[in-house]
Amino acid sequence: MTEAEAAAELERLAQEIAHHNRLYHRDDAPEISDADYDALVCRNQDIEAQFPHLVRPDSPSRAVGAAPEGPLAKVRHALPMLSLDNAFSDDEVADFVARIRRFLRLGDDEPVALTAEPKIDGLSCSLRYEKGALVLAATRGDGTTGEDVTPNARTIADIPPRLPEGAPDLFEIRGEVYMSKADFAALNARQAEAGGKIFANPRNAAAGSLRQKDAAVTRARPLRFYAHGWGEVSQLPADTQLGVMRAIEGWGVPLSKDLEVFTDIAPLLAFYRGIEAKRADLPFDIDGVVYKVDRLDWQRRLGQVARAPRWALAHKFPAERAETTLEAIDIQVGRTGKLTPVARLTPVSVGGVTVTNATLHNADEIARLGVRPGDRVRIQRAGDVIPQILENLTPDADRPAYDFPDHCPQCGSEAVRDEGEVDVRCTGGLVCPAQRVERLRHFVSRHALDIEGLGLVHIESFFRDGLLESPADIFRLHEKREALVGRERWAETSVENLLAAIDAKRQPPLDRFLFALGIRHIGEVTARDLARLYRSWSALTATIDRAVDVRATFEPALGEPEKKTRQRRDAAVVAAIETPNIGPEVANALLDFFEEPHNREVLAAIFAAGVEPADVVWETKDSPVTGKTLVFTGTLETLSRDEAKAQAEALGAKVAGSVSAKTDLLIAGPGAGSKLRKAQELGVETIDEAGWNALVAGTR
Repeated sequence: MTEAEAAAELERLAQEIAHHNRLYHRDDAPEISDADYDALVCRNQDIEAQFPHLVRPDSPSRAVGAAPEGPLAKVRHALPMLSLDNAFSDDEVADFVARIRRFLRLGDDEPVALTAEPKIDGLSCSLRYEKGALVLAATRGDGTTGEDVTPNARTIADIPPRLPEGAPDLFEIRGEVYMSKADFAALNARQAEAGGKIFANPRNAAAGSLRQKDAAVTRARPLRFYAHGWGEVSQLPADTQLGVMRAIEGWGVPLSKDLEVFTDIAPLLAFYRGIEAKRADLPFDIDGVVYKVDRLDWQRRLGQVARAPRWALAHKFPAERAETTLEAIDIQVGRTGKLTPVARLTPVSVGGVTVTNATLHNADEIARLGVRPGDRVRIQRAGDVIPQILENLTPDADRPAYDFPDHCPQCGSEAVRDEGEVDVRCTGGLVCPAQRVERLRHFVSRHALDIEGLGLVHIESFFRDGLLESPADIFRLHEKREALVGRERWAETSVENLLAAIDAKRQPPLDRFLFALGIRHIGEVTARDLARLYRSWSALTATIDRAVDVRATFEPALGEPEKKTRQRRDAAVVAAIETPNIGPEVANALLDFFEEPHNREVLAAIFAAGVEPADVVWETKDSPVTGKTLVFTGTLETLSRDEAKAQAEALGAKVAGSVSAKTDLLIAGPGAGSKLRKAQELGVETIDEAGWNALVAGTR
């Protein structure tokens, strides 16, 4: 894989994984199986490992779940609710234990105790108890912000309203809300009889039942709860994972009956095999076994990466398989114009769940499989949702090859595949109905302008009736007030509330506005980086205009190969943008957007409608090294290099591998050589390991 191919694939994966995160965590309506999702994540991780300099600001390896967008109140978690890294083989479990040993600098003969328990396939939920009383229950959401489901959680029999005497003053119990297989079957039978919604699987049923506006609906659903950890606490009742979990169990909160501790890998893997063997007989769905370091002091030292703790691992079960017929291939058009093929399958039962659809990713995947409507295919699933196609069982059948469309099925515009890209995209932009609706939805979404009351249903309705066609039309809706009043489900008050919500967003923060424009490759993190650096729209666009001129007037050297010219031009563009973490692909996409006259017209219309992006003032963490660049050199005696780097990043610092004029602080241990000498030459502040430990201790 070339660097350009890797960058293109990482872009595709970032967008696709984010899409599936929203469907699974926010909408409870997944399109692909757990195995298909895990395969996407693994591919992303593999490419990032090969090309670490191409890791994107919006990389899926940095994300957890999806931000909530429903009607329930949003709450911020005191401590993040992280995801877990996955393992799919015994060797990966052994590597996990080896990484722990290296990070903690343990000897080969020192045992590493791990707890093991089944991974229940439910909805993550945090229960906050203060002075023994349940005061808040929240879903995971995006790991930072979840939804308040306290009234609903109070209806679940497994969740005690109070903890007994002796429990800490503050304790957050975290676990899974789930529905048993028997209760799920009975619920669907009742729903069918009443003409209600039929749920695809127990996990979706549990999620939909817990996230209800009316707690009476939740009360009527047979939900259960299992604890598997904790969040913010005032005091811990034990110094091991198992000890704390047994204390939680003693307070009347259910745990898995299969929770054990192991110090050797062989019995740990035997436990995994045993759970896998009895998986079908368990009363609830599971999709693997979770391992956690038992010692809490080791957990604290190990810390976490962007989205997962270093001290825990989910060992997933192999996928289930079945055979069926591919009836048709439909093409869906996404917000960015990407044409995604979806396989329509003859319904087939896999592990008790009926599946009818599978994603085919792109034209290359269709060609690789050689699939055509009418083919017999083998499918695979590991969760209770849509599978992936593993194999074409009738590749030699007398049927013509599938011809991927070269025009958009929505608007008829040409659909093209750029060099180095894996996806085919519609060129229609805002002309394309599929893209316009999705771009408008994105424009008002939670992490963009966050206009309350203007969700996808209303956008589709307004677009269909000619009330909305472009972002500027949102801010001109007050001119169509009479047309809004009297629409189905709209009255005087609801219209006034919507117009007030729109008016409240006429001065959106710069980063949100930039993200809302839906510029390719400009995710939330990149938008924040640009806003953090330039602070105002005028400063940002002035820089972009200069970069556009740099690119337009770039002169190749005489006789220089085209590839070399492109590389030098890209380097000049990146230098002109001057933003950390932005490379050629993102920089060129930004310039492409602003060079397009139609986009300039869209922006002019937005501003003419009374929108003015607000300058952004950024707060920094209260740490002596926040925002500074640090370098560690020499031998560290009390902690590993990985642990030191994790400490620095937790304090808001950046850790570099070499000393330069941009280095703010050097931490030098015994044996420091050339880096220390260079730091002294440059006048860089230098401290020893004891000084670093004192600095870290002083920030706690």
